[in-house]
Amino acid sequence: MTPEQRHSGARDVIAYNWPQYAAGLATAVTAGVVARRLPRPVRHFARIGSATALALLGTATAASWYVYDRSDLYTYDWLAALLPRTPSSYLVVSCGLDEVSASLAARWPAARQSAVDLYDPTLTDERSIRRARRRVPPPAHAVAGRPGALPLPSAGTDAVLLVFAAHELRRARDREKLFAECARVLRPGGTLLVAEHLRDAANTAAFGPGAWHFLPRAEWLRLAAHTGLRRSAERRLARLVTAFAFTKG
Repeated sequence: MTPEQRHSGARDVIAYNWPQYAAGLATAVTAGVVARRLPRPVRHFARIGSATALALLGTATAASWYVYDRSDLYTYDWLAALLPRTPSSYLVVSCGLDEVSASLAARWPAARQSAVDLYDPTLTDERSIRRARRRVPPPAHAVAGRPGALPLPSAGTDAVLLVFAAHELRRARDREKLFAECARVLRPGGTLLVAEHLRDAANTAAFGPGAWHFLPRAEWLRLAAHTGLRRSAERRLARLVTAFAFTKG
């Protein structure tokens, strides 16, 4: 894998989210130290709190390592099951961190690629995205866009890819605008591909409270239906990621 095709692994996830990891470790250590000075009945609960904090950090790190370092997620071989044919043109939409464009350019060398970056601190207020953006700058050919204004012509592209991107738009109306724009730029029969962690039992078990940053499956289906897109395929990736293919009628 070339430097241009490098993807974030567990070490990068920790670097992007280090304040949360630091807070978790501080909570665990503090609870463990304080437990020694508490009465016996309360001491037990403090130690449980310390162990729980450490367990959450451990499971989240292990899950990130499995998904981003060990699974076949970044081979993109799974695209063949979701896209009926190799697109002749496609759009990659990111919200501050684009780790897709370089790999797809190598995978589909004959296809015309466009890239739009929606990063806006007023819309994407996660500090982890700012840290990630400093480590992985946008590709040189990416152009700025807004959820309600993708700078592409209508009905001009075969596929739009939103990979770990749309959940960063925290307001439902911004996600609705983005899906409407994706539908607008797609040709009839074109595909919107969305890959995301979901707010479900598996991700909650792996990431604990951090899973609430993800969106439930019902929200992605709602957005597609709201825009008039039809779900044509769905696939689970690396046990914790779900990819949807929505087709424009």
